Amino acid sequence: MQTKNVIAVITGGASGLGESCVRSLSKAGARVAILDIAQERGEKLAAELGPNVIFTHADVTSDEGCRSAIKKIVAAFGTINTAINCAGVADPGKVLSKKGPISLDFFNRVLQINLVGTLNVIRLAVEQMVKNEPNEEGEKGVIINTASAAAFDGQIGQAAYSASKAGVAGMTLPIAREFADYAVRVVTIAPGLFDTPMMAGLPESVRVQLAQTIPFPKRLGRPSEYAALVRHIIENPMLNGECIRLDGSLRMTAR
Repeated sequence: MQTKNVIAVITGGASGLGESCVRSLSKAGARVAILDIAQERGEKLAAELGPNVIFTHADVTSDEGCRSAIKKIVAAFGTINTAINCAGVADPGKVLSKKGPISLDFFNRVLQINLVGTLNVIRLAVEQMVKNEPNEEGEKGVIINTASAAAFDGQIGQAAYSASKAGVAGMTLPIAREFADYAVRVVTIAPGLFDTPMMAGLPESVRVQLAQTIPFPKRLGRPSEYAALVRHIIENPMLNGECIRLDGSLRMTAR
């Protein structure tokens, strides 16, 4: 799919990796809808980037909220042919800490946002995509999800986060196989350590230390590098059913 023909919904598009995708795609001529709970930031970004970018407020865990958002996007742009799932949380929590066993509410919240929220947007976006006319490759849409290196080598305190991201990685192939009948591709990116607002809250010394754990390049990933891979996935019709690690060959240690 050519980027100029993209009509995308990007969850978590008001900041971090999602914002970088919004900026990259809109600059290339795509029409983009930011789906986020950060209303002020999302509206400001949409206003900055012009009429081909809109903001719609929705919680990815809400059936009603996301249905309403999809309807708003279709009303504005006519359809959706690309969904990019970047919304997520990375709250740490040991299964057994000094405070006792991990809260089930905490564990469920992380899974609801990262895993169920991703599936929620997938199912509602593909419902619209199947109505699209196929392009010259016979394609009707593409869905790009965000897992994490922690899906494969999570650290102590990441049980909930790793489980949620492993779920995203794990459902990629079966959903891609199912959606092949609809001419819709599904690809997941598993980023390592990236310079996002999640990282910005850490002390500089910790950020430097984390960067040194990456074999090469020895720095945090740039959100623009994630966005560049997203754009390549969109444009390369043979990429399907795969989870791509984007981590500088990082393999995280236990702590």
